[in-house]
Amino acid sequence: MSQTPTDPARAAHRAEEHEDTQALLQRLLMARGPGGQEDEVRAICQAHLMRYCDQTWTDPAGNVIGLLKGHQPDPESRQAVRIMGHMDEIAMVVKRVEPDGTLRVVALGGANPVNFGVCPVDILGDNQTLAGVLSFGSMHATTGSPQGQDVMSGAVQWKDVHVITRSDPQALHRMGVRPGTRVVLSQHWRVPFRVGDALAAHFLDDRAPVLAMLQAVAQLSQRREQLPFDAFFVFTTLEEESNAGAMYAAAHLPGDTTIAVEVGPVMSEYGTQLSVDPIIDTGDQKGYYSREVVMALADAARRCGYVPQFALLVDFASDASAVMSAGISAHAGCLAIPTENTHGFELVVDGAIEACAATLVAYLTSVQSDAAG
Repeated sequence: MSQTPTDPARAAHRAEEHEDTQALLQRLLMARGPGGQEDEVRAICQAHLMRYCDQTWTDPAGNVIGLLKGHQPDPESRQAVRIMGHMDEIAMVVKRVEPDGTLRVVALGGANPVNFGVCPVDILGDNQTLAGVLSFGSMHATTGSPQGQDVMSGAVQWKDVHVITRSDPQALHRMGVRPGTRVVLSQHWRVPFRVGDALAAHFLDDRAPVLAMLQAVAQLSQRREQLPFDAFFVFTTLEEESNAGAMYAAAHLPGDTTIAVEVGPVMSEYGTQLSVDPIIDTGDQKGYYSREVVMALADAARRCGYVPQFALLVDFASDASAVMSAGISAHAGCLAIPTENTHGFELVVDGAIEACAATLVAYLTSVQSDAAG
């Protein structure tokens, strides 16, 4: 098929958008964001939101919020919807400092030692960030070593894990390393990796959904007249651990509908596939999502040319299901990017993030205002 004169320009524009998307995603992946210490991710989100939103702020819980005001002829009938994606990543937290300077750690969020493996880590001390190595001990151990049986059987537990620092307790104290200090995967291992038509990296949960939300904000800022109600884009803290940020935001922001933007596990038991087609979560371990919201999200995906993947994600939860189950959101839904290896070295296919953003924009510009609550 012959190209029209505008085709090269359009192709160049798409290539430029793709490059911008990849650059922003890499910045988000490189940013360290353990629960309760999401400062690096927060700064990226806030800088982007300030370019497009009517108002941008950080609330007392540490959530970053961007408000796009809707086109509402009747000022007495203020409707609103909350869109939530979490900034925090699975990580570790120091339980105690041993006399030899090694650190004993436990999970922060839904992490098992196998999610990280033996790897370099960054120890986020109060006064200094220092390098360490997550260790299960030497593999030439026998059952005489404390971790020997668990490690050799492949059933490594957190009691078998320590972080090598090569610093003594006094030096660690000066650097502000103590019980409660966050330990994260080193930036050395955060660089994304291409696998055919997919991008792989640690912490696509939840940086890929965060990027989709940022893309949606930029697109909606150009379509204000089609937005029937106020949209609060909430980048939440502490989702992996307790949904604390979402709980606070839902209790203090207007609106009765909450939409979580998430990664969706690709697994045969859920009937989900690794593709661009968004996953529409119908329910999870904290309850079932609102039928009207589920159907509206699916319709939005179809209007964008995608085939929605309905899934009941039994071993899963989101900010939206958490706030609905707590009784502080009347309606909730969850839109997810199909993701392989969730909570591990995750993969999403090219175009899946953009598909999620497009679906979210279609939902927000078409759903009836009375459904926003």
